[in-house]
Amino acid sequence: MVDWRLGKLQFFTILFITLLGFGFAQEEKTVIYLIGDSTCADKNPEAFPEMGWGTPFKTFFNASVHIENRAKNGRSTKSFLEEGRWDDVLSTLKKDDYVFIQFGHNDEVKSKVGRYTTPEEFKTNLKKYVKDSQEKKANPILLTPVSRRSFENGELTDTHQQYAQLVREVAQEEQVPLIDMTRKSMDLLEKWGVQKSELLFHHLSPGEHPNYPNGRKDNTHFNELGARKMAQLVLQGVRELKIPLEDQILKR
Repeated sequence: MVDWRLGKLQFFTILFITLLGFGFAQEEKTVIYLIGDSTCADKNPEAFPEMGWGTPFKTFFNASVHIENRAKNGRSTKSFLEEGRWDDVLSTLKKDDYVFIQFGHNDEVKSKVGRYTTPEEFKTNLKKYVKDSQEKKANPILLTPVSRRSFENGELTDTHQQYAQLVREVAQEEQVPLIDMTRKSMDLLEKWGVQKSELLFHHLSPGEHPNYPNGRKDNTHFNELGARKMAQLVLQGVRELKIPLEDQILKR
């Protein structure tokens, strides 16, 4: 009887230590939160092959990193706050986590009622995301919006010119890291040119994919290749910033 009780005690002791160790292992994971719009968001199966850059971005880090892609189609700095999505992030955000903040596509369009923000509101909202993150001792990183494929007479136009500059200003004023995805993505599109750059975007001929029987011509959202190329530019930005997160990138 004594031996059985001792065995039972040892069993539960080992179980407790194992579970405790598992809990510590979970807590030690660095979480990267992605907040933004459709150009970053994960997609429902019926939207495939449209893809946001946040989806392939998840594959770039080792097991010590967990990526929470909270970006959502159609959201602006305003609607993301008003819908309580930022509160959801804050409820689990912890010390040493990262928050990648990329808005602009919907903030800048005046016709998008409930999503449009004035330049002043845009900066105020971005600063709130930054300061709230810092209060949690997390690491905010600002990203300018990725470029649309908007060529005129063979020249790529900067459709995010005003709002991308506002992001740069906030980064400078708040002294937080910036990944200038507007410039990076524009450089890529210009390198690929008018015709070849179409291969990065959500373009389909009629009958090419069952999700889009009538085809698709979308110069804002990416396909699989475009999402991966944009994610690689974000990763390049992480390396350029030389933040500790760089050490958690997969070594291959």
